[in-house]
Amino acid sequence: MSDATYIAFVPTAKRDRLRQILQTEDTKPLAWRERRTMFGSEFYFSGPSSLARKAQAYVAEWVITG
Repeated sequence: MSDATYIAFVPTAKRDRLRQILQTEDTKPLAWRERRTMFGSEFYFSGPSSLARKAQAYVAEWVITG
C-alpha cells in the first residue's frame, strides 16, 4: 500500500472547528497538518492513499454542506 498526500482548502470561518475536531480524534494512521493562508487554511492529509483521499473528500463535503 502506498502513501499519498491530499489537500483540502478550508475557509477561515471553519478552520478552527476542523482543527479542534482533528486534535481531539485519533487519526492514525493518517497524519495531518495545517498551512494557513490569507483566506483560510490548507489541510494536508497524508497516509495510506485510500484513507487520505477519503479524508480529503469528507472535509471538502463538510465545507460545502456544513
